[in-house]
Amino acid sequence: MKIEPIKPFNGQHCETTATGTLLLQLGIEMSEPMLFGIGEGLGYIFWNMKTMGLPFIGGRIKPDALTENIARNLNLELTVRETASTQKAWENVKALVDNGQVVGLKMDCYHLEYFTKPFHFAGHYAALYGYDEDYAYLVDTVQQGGKAKTTLKSLALARAEKGSMSSKNLYYTLQKTEKTFNLNTVIVSAIKNNAALHINPPISNIGYKGIYKTGMEIIKWFNTSNDIEHDFRTTASMMEKAGTGGAIFRNLYRDFLKESYELLKLEKLKEGYEAFVEIASLWSSVIELFEKVGQTKDFKYIQEASVLLKTLSEKERKAMENLASL
Repeated sequence: MKIEPIKPFNGQHCETTATGTLLLQLGIEMSEPMLFGIGEGLGYIFWNMKTMGLPFIGGRIKPDALTENIARNLNLELTVRETASTQKAWENVKALVDNGQVVGLKMDCYHLEYFTKPFHFAGHYAALYGYDEDYAYLVDTVQQGGKAKTTLKSLALARAEKGSMSSKNLYYTLQKTEKTFNLNTVIVSAIKNNAALHINPPISNIGYKGIYKTGMEIIKWFNTSNDIEHDFRTTASMMEKAGTGGAIFRNLYRDFLKESYELLKLEKLKEGYEAFVEIASLWSSVIELFEKVGQTKDFKYIQEASVLLKTLSEKERKAMENLASL
């Protein structure tokens, strides 16, 4: 059983790709930067626990929230379900596909057989559009080939995996409601909400404060790391290539602001876009420095990255304060 024809969303980020595919089935077509922006997706977190192999640096809001924001802003009905039963989890999504409904899945990508370099990440999303006796057919990111397939056994393992950011076989669907939306209004509201969250973080390792804190914490990290090469090269790769669209999601937000300015012609959007051109470039420089740390183990590159991160904290604060006043 396959839903045909299926129009896959061509995206770099997993959640926008999965949700974008569900939106295309509803006749709603937007660019990936626009989806990321109206999903109020820009964020930052530096997370370090003794149980973790290395600190985590993330550049977006928490998993699931992006789709929740998109649905709310576009006046769509979002249905999210979880179950501890692997059998029930499959029967539920199978029934939806049989009924012609594309389904969003949250999984640990380690078990998905089309990943050429498996790694544990339980906040990965893909859209299920078909199945047969052996395989599930998914829409994933461009990096993972777009349309992909994995065995039903591997899909079950991916959906049921436990650990950080995991959910109990989570799946979701989107439906239109009687309410429509005005994209111009949605853009302004989403930007203001996203800006407010970024400049008023609840704890010091989130938002612009988290960026500043990272500038200090990477010094300690370097001095206590048991494997500098692995830690910093892995982190650089995650920030640049792991579905972020480059520059830890700042490229996506930059392009969202550009597209928004072209639609609304508001001066503050132009200023925000120009600010994020520089911000994205500086993040790329931080990532390059992390890569150099991994290659050389030279402390001077950590010092340079520390200074840049503190600069970025202030630049993001100013840019988002300006956007908050739209």
